[in-house]
Amino acid sequence: MASSSSRGEMEKMGIDQLKALKEQADLEVNLLQDSLNNIRTATVRLDAAAAALNDLSLRPQGKKMLVPLTASLYVPGTLDEADKVLVDIGTGYFIEKTMDDGKDYCQRKINLLKSNFDQLFEVAAKKKSVADEAGMVLQAKVKQLTAATTS
Repeated sequence: MASSSSRGEMEKMGIDQLKALKEQADLEVNLLQDSLNNIRTATVRLDAAAAALNDLSLRPQGKKMLVPLTASLYVPGTLDEADKVLVDIGTGYFIEKTMDDGKDYCQRKINLLKSNFDQLFEVAAKKKSVADEAGMVLQAKVKQLTAATTS
């Protein structure tokens, strides 16, 4: 109902309905903002992964390096096959890919996330305008009601 409500339809609503509409729209905007933040975070992580793959492809075979096991735990290792990488495809599953396929995978995921971000941003902007409009109509109705009761 919120997305199809025009100002004229909102003006026909009661104060309680407008409050509910505004609260619902605000809630949806907050959820969409959280999703946008999650997409931003995932994009940054994929950018870092793509940069790491690029850096790894430039290193010679047999190069000694520190391998991250967690964010704060590294172990010494030696680069054995720089042309093969393990790609995390989610939920704990990894696929062995060539270096070029790994880079391509990261780039495709980044492009997908950016596309999703743009679409979600448009939806969030529309929901925000609905919430703002409902708030303005609600304020006008409350002001009108207050003026009518004080007269």
